[in-house]
Amino acid sequence: MNVYQKLESLGIAFSEPAIPAASYVHFVRSGNLVFLSGHLAKKNAKIWVGRLGNGVTTAQGAQAARAIAVDLLGTMHEAIGDLNSLSRIVKLTSMVNSTTEFSEQHLVANGASELLVEVFGDKGLHARSAFGVAQLPLGACVEIELIVEARPV
Repeated sequence: MNVYQKLESLGIAFSEPAIPAASYVHFVRSGNLVFLSGHLAKKNAKIWVGRLGNGVTTAQGAQAARAIAVDLLGTMHEAIGDLNSLSRIVKLTSMVNSTTEFSEQHLVANGASELLVEVFGDKGLHARSAFGVAQLPLGACVEIELIVEARPV
């Protein structure tokens, strides 16, 4: 099954990436590596605001991370042209807006990691960092960035 058939079977459709709101681009390709800029969690097309450990649960954080992974797939499609040309997901970095007491950032990141493996199989297995931060842009609860490898264009 190709990646687009897999996405359809999961009921996943991604929208066109939004125009960057600051002085950056959505992705940079260097050789076979593609660096995807951080994407903020969104719920109902608006920034998903909140802090893990203070009103946002671990399960909600994982849902936010999964939603970000869907948005990242749209950016990845824009960057490499065909998701079937992905060689592998190299690294996922998850930043979680959390209280100092919250210690389940890794479980939040699982929302994105599990979706990538579900979509890409072994090519979706990746190195990962997940850590808590004092704040994220616009008060978002989660931000995720990716490094992927794709076949040459």
